[in-house]
Amino acid sequence: MLDIGWTELLVIGIVALIVVGPKDLPVMFRTLGKYTGQARKMAREFSRAMDEAADEAGVKDIKRDLNAMTNPKDMGMDALKGATDFGDWSDEDLDAPPKAKPKASDKSGPATRKLAEERAEKAARLQESVSAKAAKSDTDDTAA
Repeated sequence: MLDIGWTELLVIGIVALIVVGPKDLPVMFRTLGKYTGQARKMAREFSRAMDEAADEAGVKDIKRDLNAMTNPKDMGMDALKGATDFGDWSDEDLDAPPKAKPKASDKSGPATRKLAEERAEKAARLQESVSAKAAKSDTDDTAA
């Protein structure tokens, strides 16, 4: 706080002993201690009042949210995942002009794309079979 060492305290004590005298020195230190205690009490009360006002205003909640949003560990892992997603590369891809970047909402990987293609093919085959049955039933209706 005041950065006073033992040698400085010793010098202050000797000077106080000479100036005040040995008879009044204990009374002076007792009074000095009382005022120091009152000052510390006021500082604690002020600090407690500021903390309560901050709690009522929601400052701790905002601080917690900001710390969560700017967590460098989470941000670093997301950047690392994005930087190492190379997908399926071939020598032809290196010579070809760059493709349009996928939208930010498209986070599907190669396995997900393959599954989507398989589902699209299955839907197309189902559509063909339904239209073939419909055509067959139309020809059966006209023949009867």
